Amino acid sequence: MAERPFEAADLEALCRWDTPTICNALEIVAPARRGRGFTFKPFTAADPALPPICGVARTGRIRAAAPSGRTREQDKAARLAWYEYVAEADLPTVVVLEDLDETPGTGAFWGEVNSNVHKGLGALGCVTNGSFRDIDMLAPGFQILGVVNPSHAHVHVVDHGGEVSVHGMPCAHGDVVHADRHGAVVIPADAVRAVPAAIDLLARREKVVLDMCKRSDFGIAALREALAQADEIH
Repeated sequence: MAERPFEAADLEALCRWDTPTICNALEIVAPARRGRGFTFKPFTAADPALPPICGVARTGRIRAAAPSGRTREQDKAARLAWYEYVAEADLPTVVVLEDLDETPGTGAFWGEVNSNVHKGLGALGCVTNGSFRDIDMLAPGFQILGVVNPSHAHVHVVDHGGEVSVHGMPCAHGDVVHADRHGAVVIPADAVRAVPAAIDLLARREKVVLDMCKRSDFGIAALREALAQADEIH
C-alpha cells in the first residue's frame, strides 16, 4: 500500500464541493498552483447531474484514427494490461486518458462496456480529451468528461502509467484528481487535508459580501465596507 498524507475518507470528503470550489481553495493552500494544474478547455459531461468525483489517477494514452499495427492478440493483451493496471489500486480511482490522435475523439474508448468494466474495477469516472458514446447505457453513476462520438473506429491503448496531459492538465499516476461537470483539477497530495479548512475560510469571507448584496441599501459604499470586513476574516 502506498504511503500517502491522506486516506480514502479525505478524498470522499472533497466530493462535497464542486471543482471550482476546490480550485478556489487551492489558491490559498497551494498558491504556486493558481495558474496551472487544471483543465481549461470545455468537456461534455456524460451526466451533468452527477456529483463531483475524487480519486487517485490511473493514466493512459490511446489512439483511434488508424489501426495499431499490432496483431489482434497484441491489442487484446494491451487492453488486458490496462485493466489490470486500473484494478491495482487501494483507493477509488479517476481515469485520466489522453487521446493522441491529430483529431482527438475520432474513436470512442468509452461506452456501455468500458464504463461498466471500469466501474467494477473501482474507477469513479474518467477525464479525457477523447470521446464516449452509448450515453443512455453508461454505467450508472460513472462520470465521463470528454466529447461524444458514435464510433469506436480503431481505438486502442497505446500505453499506461506515465504522465499525460488532458486539456491543459498534466497528470501523473497516483495524482489526486477532482472532477465534475466544470472540468478537473489535480490536488497536490500534501494539500488534500488542508482544502476543507480553506473552503470554510472562503465561504465565511464570501458570505459577508453576498449578504451585503441583498441589502436594500447596497451600493459602492456598502460593497467597500463588505470587502474590508471580508479581508479581516482569517
